[in-house]
Amino acid sequence: MSLFRSIAAHLRRGGLIAYPTEYCYGLGCDPRNRRAVQRLLKLKRRPQHKGLILIAGQFRQLESYLQALTPNEQDILCRDGAQAITYLMPIKPSVPRWLRGAHDTLAVRLTAHQQAATLCNALNMALVSTSANRSGQHPARTAKECLRLFGNQVRVLPGRVGKRKKSSTIRTWLSGKIIRN
Repeated sequence: MSLFRSIAAHLRRGGLIAYPTEYCYGLGCDPRNRRAVQRLLKLKRRPQHKGLILIAGQFRQLESYLQALTPNEQDILCRDGAQAITYLMPIKPSVPRWLRGAHDTLAVRLTAHQQAATLCNALNMALVSTSANRSGQHPARTAKECLRLFGNQVRVLPGRVGKRKKSSTIRTWLSGKIIRN
């Protein structure tokens, strides 16, 4: 079985993965799987009301979550993803609370990290992407750290994190207000 088919099967079963992103390892799962999202939140000790970030390699992987965007807006999302900007975006009414938390928006980023984008594209889906750590702790930056933190509770993918020195910037889509820099 190919690596990506194996990962896809793991995610379908509600499995969690750790994978490199722009700044640190991300902890992720299939965003459509409520049980997997709840396991991730419990493992991370993160309250549901905070909501989660989704990353994607292509805009079409986010379309089912977001209100319609013009081609120009899609280009902005793609361009700013290359700068590791995460947007709080207007969502479709069907987006569950267990993804968006207590918000009426969803945090999304088109990742420019080659391995994370390849992973999303090979799986043909967006992924939950929260830092691989327990809430309030420093995020893991290597596969070895992820294994130490989570053991066999998470499938850890080898790779190298990007060169960023801090997590992604978070902005509101409609106003451009910076929430986290």
